[in-house]
Amino acid sequence: MTVTTTMSATPTDGSGALYELTGITRSYSKGSVTVSALRGIDLAINSGEMVSLEGPSGSGKSTLLQLLGALDTPSTGTIRFAGRNLEHESDAELTELRSGEIGFIFQQFNLIPTLSATENVEIALIPRERSRERRQARAIELLTQVGLAHRLDHLPSRLSGGEQQRVAIARALAKAPRVVIADEPTGNLDTATATEIMGLLHELHEREGVTVIIATHDEEIATQTTRRIKLRDGSIISDERIS
Repeated sequence: MTVTTTMSATPTDGSGALYELTGITRSYSKGSVTVSALRGIDLAINSGEMVSLEGPSGSGKSTLLQLLGALDTPSTGTIRFAGRNLEHESDAELTELRSGEIGFIFQQFNLIPTLSATENVEIALIPRERSRERRQARAIELLTQVGLAHRLDHLPSRLSGGEQQRVAIARALAKAPRVVIADEPTGNLDTATATEIMGLLHELHEREGVTVIIATHDEEIATQTTRRIKLRDGSIISDERIS
């Protein structure tokens, strides 16, 4: 296994940059205090990469993930997604981007407790597919892919943590996104289940070719990605590609 280190924002694998971030800062006001969450981030993420954003609490990884998911805007700097300058996009255009191009996986799963596994996935398909029959068929297909063919009608309360995260992964993939953004996706899982979820993300990444970006404080999880970006105090301190 060869590890190369780069601090450049220029893509190196020839697949083309999906994200290009230049001079990104993000500051918040807490009363009379200004908190600098990100400090001059320059970064490119290529299509098809599997990337971990690592760092302790307060390092800026969650803030950076919010920006990559078009859930927040930088204080200064430019973010391009597939060549689009997000600063120039309207709220409606950003909403469409999030609903059509980006899949989200959260630590808390964020499933609707009154809906079955199938229905939780179907909801993500509503903007793309009007036919209930087709939505249901696609949801079943995705849940089968993540190993839940035997849990289709179960409510989240009847699913284990690992099973709930599998539903969340199926939901994230429902809209055939270009990128899946995962915020501590194994944080609420035991070690064995976390390993299973990471294996599933690897399998889907390789099969679907989707870009995967994972924020984690767990070094063991980070070692399972193909690129490790470490943050501290709002800055990138290392950027390693593993091949």
